Amino acid sequence: MKDILEKALSLVTGDRAEQHGDYIKTHRKVAALWSAFLGVEISASEVPLMLALLKMVRAEQGKYNPDDYVDLAGYGAIAGAIARDAEKHG
Repeated sequence: MKDILEKALSLVTGDRAEQHGDYIKTHRKVAALWSAFLGVEISASEVPLMLALLKMVRAEQGKYNPDDYVDLAGYGAIAGAIARDAEKHG
């Protein structure tokens, strides 16, 4: 279990984070695009939760892929961090 969490941590805070930019800004932009496309309001903290749902379906339907579980942990951490930031800053 520790290896999954450590891998997720390294992904969301390491090179990938640098490559893709600030996670809050990224998820706000995705939320805005999804909101416009769907015609319903999607929050930035809902984006990683919805992406986690995709990983859950992949994990359930496909062969074992460790990346599915690493990504689940990472998306959960990102969702929590965005929600925490929203609570602090309104």
